Amino acid sequence: MELDVQQMIFEFLGGLGIFLYGIKTMGDGLQKSAGDRLRDLLDRFTTNPFMGVLAGILVTILIQSSSATTVITVGLVSAGFMTLRQAIGVIMGANIGTTVTAFIIGIDVGEYALPILAVGAILLFFIKNKKVNNFGQILFGFGALFYGLELMSGGMKPLRSLEAFHDLTVSMSSNPILGVVVGTVFTVIVQSSSATIGILQGLFAEDLIRLDAALPVLFGDNIGTTITAVLAAIGASVAARRAAAVHVIFNIVGTTIFMILLTPFTYVVESLQSFLDLNPQMTIAFSHGMFNITNTLIQLPFVGALAYIVTKMIPGEDSVIEYKAKHLDPVFIQQSPSIALGQAKEEVLRMGQFSVKGLEETQDFLTNGQQKHSDNAYQLEEAINNLDRKITDYLVLLSTSSLSEHESEEHTMLMDTVRDIERIGDHFENIVELIEFKKANKVTITDQAMKDLQEMFGLTITTVKEALQALDHKDKDAAIDVVKKEEQIDQMERKLRKQHIQRLNEGLCTGQSGIVYVDIVSNLERIGDHAVNIAEAVLGETK
Repeated sequence: MELDVQQMIFEFLGGLGIFLYGIKTMGDGLQKSAGDRLRDLLDRFTTNPFMGVLAGILVTILIQSSSATTVITVGLVSAGFMTLRQAIGVIMGANIGTTVTAFIIGIDVGEYALPILAVGAILLFFIKNKKVNNFGQILFGFGALFYGLELMSGGMKPLRSLEAFHDLTVSMSSNPILGVVVGTVFTVIVQSSSATIGILQGLFAEDLIRLDAALPVLFGDNIGTTITAVLAAIGASVAARRAAAVHVIFNIVGTTIFMILLTPFTYVVESLQSFLDLNPQMTIAFSHGMFNITNTLIQLPFVGALAYIVTKMIPGEDSVIEYKAKHLDPVFIQQSPSIALGQAKEEVLRMGQFSVKGLEETQDFLTNGQQKHSDNAYQLEEAINNLDRKITDYLVLLSTSSLSEHESEEHTMLMDTVRDIERIGDHFENIVELIEFKKANKVTITDQAMKDLQEMFGLTITTVKEALQALDHKDKDAAIDVVKKEEQIDQMERKLRKQHIQRLNEGLCTGQSGIVYVDIVSNLERIGDHAVNIAEAVLGETK
């Protein structure tokens, strides 16, 4: 039989593309059906490494990507929602969760792939119901996954007549390390362990590779899948780099253990295949599951050691933004409402410090355009939003308690202040987006305009700091000073607008740069308004 290389390559690559698209579509559908609560799930159920493993398994099953789970986990560690030790548990769980895709493939419903695709498309495009659409998306992805596998399998069938491929599989049987390298390299290229394991299942089903050669390739797939986390961690925070390092170490250690025990492990898999009468795809799926579950059980007791190793490997202090509220203990609401009010005030002040830090990061981003400053600003804005919800819920609960007239006034003031600080966060986020627009569209702002912006930024940050000082110490003088500074901000805003019009008339700046400039000035002026609201609330309370 003549080998049609073009058809083989086209079927394999086309099938791989459809398979990857199917996994993504199915994962997106599952995620929508579950609701966008994956972050909350990871936050709530990672009290210890064991719970972290369970959370990692569940989230990875829902989004069908261990890499995506690892990236979410890295974000949570950077945000202070999760410790490195908890994150290690989640990463281990993600490795187990990703084996579900191999078990789905093992069901082998390839001949029904096209009807499943058709039903999914009907539910997705012809029915106006969100839940039905989400289910349709899951079905469509499920069908695409199997159709892609069928195409890949068809493309790989002619390989049995290729002498070079036969020699490679024989070499992998006699030299298992070669199998590990092949699995690692291929997964690094495709960036999906599910895809490479799907291909391995196809090869094993077509009798193109023996089990003792397939297992090292499977181990290599698990090392290769860490590349996504490694790429995501380049230039990221210390916490992100440590989490990525854990992912790599975990899989390399597991592969080393199983390579040492390759002969007995192969015997166990063959016995299981015979005992349960498993088809070839399901045999690989069980091998994958046993590898990751056993690897997790072996390494779970050494979570502390893993954390210690990566901390030594990647030294440095990480700038962690703690999203979680520190002072809002519900016990005080019932036992001592006055203490609860004081605790709420401490949390409001902490939220205010986030707003100051966010403004400083935004100013740095304007000055040097470094991405880390915009990332920090966005993270701080998210922390402010989280504290806004938590403090507001706490204060609403506190309002049901018996408060004195003075305490009621302070309660109202805190409710208003929380809203003002949250709006400051929104405004510096707007400014970050404007600076990003400026960078992306190569918009230039004149040196004088930049100097004016820096001056206004400095005045605005000082005003917000002083407003928070007035709130903290009920400092009437500081509050009066804030009112005066806000008048200066207003005057500066009017002056800068006039100067901008003058520059436009003289042709010194473009319309696009003018829009960015004026919008930044407007946002700074509004931040000043919110600072003066806090100061006026203090003045009202100290009368």
